[in-house]
Amino acid sequence: MALPPPRDHRITLAEAVALTRHFRDTAGPKTERGGMFHREPVEELLKQAGCAGVRIYQGRNADGSSALVLVGVDEKGNDMTGGILLERQYPCPPFCGDPDGLNA
Repeated sequence: MALPPPRDHRITLAEAVALTRHFRDTAGPKTERGGMFHREPVEELLKQAGCAGVRIYQGRNADGSSALVLVGVDEKGNDMTGGILLERQYPCPPFCGDPDGLNA
């Protein structure tokens, strides 16, 4: 299968707030709301030869906490499993930054 056609992935802040609010309202009180990755490893993943995008998989650690797995995607839409894979994000909470419409 080929890579899907390009699209504008940008959304408004209001749309983002509505999406994250709905998640918080329907998730358990101790559910992680997101995760943060430093720029350098994400750039390293995207700079791999043949990398046309990134796919994010939701996972779960042995202790039950959430995991986000990032993998490069090639021009055919395939995961680049032989390349760089990222996880070990900084979970929100506690690494949420100042309260805003996305995290509080």
